[in-house]
Amino acid sequence: MPREIDWMDSEEIGILLQEKYPEIEPYSVRFTDLHKYVTGLPGFVGDPAKSNEGILEAIQSAWNEEYEDAK
Repeated sequence: MPREIDWMDSEEIGILLQEKYPEIEPYSVRFTDLHKYVTGLPGFVGDPAKSNEGILEAIQSAWNEEYEDAK
């Protein structure tokens, strides 16, 4: 069973997003779509209403680091 993750686990979320969507350039993703991607991750237990722009920016940045490392 996947580890439980919440909005503040941006680095872990970035890794999971890169594994699930390796073909997507993270900075091309709108926050509305990013929100859907995150809430759909296995093990995600965060309240969907508790995200905000700052949290999504941190997740997008962490995902982009993983994306760049994978290139």
